[in-house]
Amino acid sequence: EALERMRLEFWDVQPSYGGDASMWTALRAAVEAMREDGDLDTARLLVDSAGIIVAAPNMTTCWDTMGHKYVLPKWVFRDPRNAI
Repeated sequence: EALERMRLEFWDVQPSYGGDASMWTALRAAVEAMREDGDLDTARLLVDSAGIIVAAPNMTTCWDTMGHKYVLPKWVFRDPRNAI
């Protein structure tokens, strides 16, 4: 599926634009926990354990303690509603 390929590309490429690789790993694990299982508790635990600060309620903007910003598109979290 095209959207799944886009997600894989996002996670593969995004760390090269900055931030800490371990933060990207934690964010990916949290997003996958939410998307695949709807497990918000595990997602929150992963984010909190990594010291990630969620700046937007939908987790599309996050920061780490070193001041790096992590921007996640909504389509990483869920399928678009208007997709056929």
